[in-house]
Amino acid sequence: MDEYSILEGAEEIKYEGNEVGILVSHGFTGTTQSMRPLAEAYAREGYTVYCPRLKGHGTAPEDMETTSHKDWIESVESAYQWLHERCSSIFVVGLSMGGTLALYMAGEHKDIQGVVPINAAIDIPVMEESAAAEERFLDAIGSDIKNPEQDELAYEKTPVKSITEITVLMDDVKKRLDTIRCPILIFVSDEDHVVPPNNSEVIFDSVFSEHKELVHMENSYHVATLDHDQDLIIERSLEFFQMYTNTK
Repeated sequence: MDEYSILEGAEEIKYEGNEVGILVSHGFTGTTQSMRPLAEAYAREGYTVYCPRLKGHGTAPEDMETTSHKDWIESVESAYQWLHERCSSIFVVGLSMGGTLALYMAGEHKDIQGVVPINAAIDIPVMEESAAAEERFLDAIGSDIKNPEQDELAYEKTPVKSITEITVLMDDVKKRLDTIRCPILIFVSDEDHVVPPNNSEVIFDSVFSEHKELVHMENSYHVATLDHDQDLIIERSLEFFQMYTNTK
């Protein structure tokens, strides 16, 4: 048993539905709470949905500190395996580092039908500088949301050791973008105070997907899944799943 208890609202989200599986991933220092509106909307449409709690997340920053990017990959890999046992086709959706993990999975598993990165991170210069900090913890990066009525359930401080881990993950995924061939629907906020929007442009230019689209969100900051463009993300991603389900 983990010594840290899971924060209320940070639990994994799992719905058993039809033969189309949607793997949904939250971001760095965040929780499944940021992805719940999407996960629930997908489940309402009948999809089988799994949004795992990434290891070391949704508990305490001290817990996150003990995990590596390989642990986060393992969290999405085990969710993928669960979906794989139940579904004939799988899509991957992710916010921020969850988008980075979604891209990783799309490169790794050629049976993935499509990938939907939302403000995905592959290069954050500020983070690379922060990784050299001598402090153990830095300020929180959560809750970059334009809508004042919304709040993200995320850590109130960021472990420096974890910043080193996300930079390794971003570098790795950035190098492998050309292995992605499946359809891709990229969402990017024009104003994002965590991940520079040009990350999404680079992803769009680097993947080898025949079907690719970049959707600009004009009314959201980084955590777009909880922001004013939430409905746009849900609507467009549902259309995307429908379009590419069982099409070869």
